[in-house]
Amino acid sequence: MTTLQRVNLTVNGVNYEREVDPRMTLVDFLRHELRLTGTHVGCEHGVCGACTILKDGKAIRSCLMLAVQADGESLETVEGLSSNKSGELHPIQQAFIEEHGLQCGFCTPGFLMSTVELLGETPNPTDQEIKNALDGNLCRCTGYQTIIQSVRLAATKVQDSKLAGTDGSA
Repeated sequence: MTTLQRVNLTVNGVNYEREVDPRMTLVDFLRHELRLTGTHVGCEHGVCGACTILKDGKAIRSCLMLAVQADGESLETVEGLSSNKSGELHPIQQAFIEEHGLQCGFCTPGFLMSTVELLGETPNPTDQEIKNALDGNLCRCTGYQTIIQSVRLAATKVQDSKLAGTDGSA
């Protein structure tokens, strides 16, 4: 018989407290306990990047972390990107739409979250910096050229939104 363990964490600015099986992965906690299904389960080995979220602004693979290990942490999922008040898409999301950096959409949340981290650290990345930042995310549909173009446009959109004072901080 497994003893449940209490976790208290913040996801997308909202505090959650739950009792969980100590063996539950963070991705399963997000999807099944919090119903944040934008974070996808792909390989379950940390290789594909579909489960990428941000922990304190750094991209992590949520399939490789247990929910109990996230106790006390601040996390951001793809659901946290768009403005809940206005319903507007984040500039990074908009850039991926405009440059066709997504097709089936399965890998997209991981690419978006990796892009948030990249642009937070490197506001105007080179193509090589983009490739390096996204090398842990796999896509079977797009090729990668449109994803790189999406990140380039996202960099511009995020900078423009910061200048305009709108919600586009990465």
